[in-house]
This record gives sequence, structure tokens and C-alpha cells, in this order.
Amino acid sequence: MFVIRLANGNLLVPDSAVSADGHMLGDAYVEIGPDDAEYLRLAAEAVTEAEYDERRQRWQAGDAALRQEFLAYLARNGADGGWEENSGERPPQDTP
Repeated sequence: MFVIRLANGNLLVPDSAVSADGHMLGDAYVEIGPDDAEYLRLAAEAVTEAEYDERRQRWQAGDAALRQEFLAYLARNGADGGWEENSGERPPQDTP
């Protein structure tokens, strides 16, 4: 998530929504203005809305190519990924 400088000069800053009992509910953005104590520090790393939109579009374009590659892999190897065909067993999985 990025700090985004709005046209009005305020910043959209990433924040987390947390329940009263401390459980993470999700990520969100909050808008702060120049009167906020963190404004100057956060403004130094902020991107404009146009820069953010451009980055998002590039990611989506890159994701489309990756998705097509993944779908082609599934078409070649099936939902099991071809592991059972090649060795009779799946590779070890990381488990906590």
C-alpha cells in the first residue's frame, strides 16, 4: 500500500482496522491533512493519484500475463500440477 497525495493536498495513508478485542479486520486508507503530526514524514514518500493509477495498471497488465501462463500450465498438467504423473508423489509442503 502506498501513501497517496490527493489533489487537495491531503494524503491517503494506509491503516489497519482492528476490532475492540485486537483482531485484525482489514486494511484501509485514512485521509490526513497538513495539520497531522505525521504529515511531513509521510508526504516525503507519497505518490500522486496519477502515479498510483499508472502503477496499478502496470500490475494488472503483468498479472494478466502471469494468469495466462498459469492457465496454460494447468491445461498442460491438470489441477494436480503434474506432480503425480512425474514421480508418483507430490513435493514436500512447508507446514508450520
